[in-house]
Amino acid sequence: MSKQPKLGDVDKLKRPPFETAELRKQISEFFKGSYDDPITGKSQTIGSYIWGVYAFYDYDGEPIYVGQTKEQVSGRVGRHLTNQRTDAVAMSVLDPFEVAEIEIWPLPQFNHIDKEYRKGHSAEFKAALAYLNAVEHEVFTRLKAESQFKAVLNEKDPPAPTVKIELPASRRGRIISDRVLEIRQHPDVRIARRALIVSRLAQVISERSVKFGLRRVLLAQAQRLEWLAQRRFEALGGEKEVEVGPENEEEDKEG
Repeated sequence: MSKQPKLGDVDKLKRPPFETAELRKQISEFFKGSYDDPITGKSQTIGSYIWGVYAFYDYDGEPIYVGQTKEQVSGRVGRHLTNQRTDAVAMSVLDPFEVAEIEIWPLPQFNHIDKEYRKGHSAEFKAALAYLNAVEHEVFTRLKAESQFKAVLNEKDPPAPTVKIELPASRRGRIISDRVLEIRQHPDVRIARRALIVSRLAQVISERSVKFGLRRVLLAQAQRLEWLAQRRFEALGGEKEVEVGPENEEEDKEG
């Protein structure tokens, strides 16, 4: 058992909070997982791929966000979930707290097209980008259709595909430990957190000139919040459990 710091020494702690440390650990473990490359027949870690499409899922397995990368899968996804350096997180479109699972569709056929390579091979880069966009469109369309809300939290729709693609095999995995799941999955915690995100997003919209897609995200988040609250209310008994009596009980007692 690790030695716990004394109360007076807490301010000197250099390690991150428990949940933050656990998240980083689980993300790292996920990206160390192997993926069988259908082109080379070899296996390599899922996080080592440069090009690919990714999706995030919440604690109910509900798809909540779809994105793409051509800079390395692990780096792009890691920035979404561990800091504020992406617009989706900074604008409260995506709440990393809600992400329980990741799914990756890597594109190993483009792994050689890095930043240096694409400088002298612009035509090949453009063809790869068209393929990547088409894969993102396919994943986005499928997951949106599978969602019970018929929505994901993307501010923009992917462009219509211009090439035919074959959706590659994906790898999906959970990125929160059992201990963190126990802390976060309580419905009242999730409702409070989602209400906070709705409030933040509504404030962003009220204070800035925003694109219409952000209003769609707010609507989707509000619907997801209502669904959570309704499920929790009904699970605890619903209307039959609502108390009966004067609203201002303290005033009535004093009178």
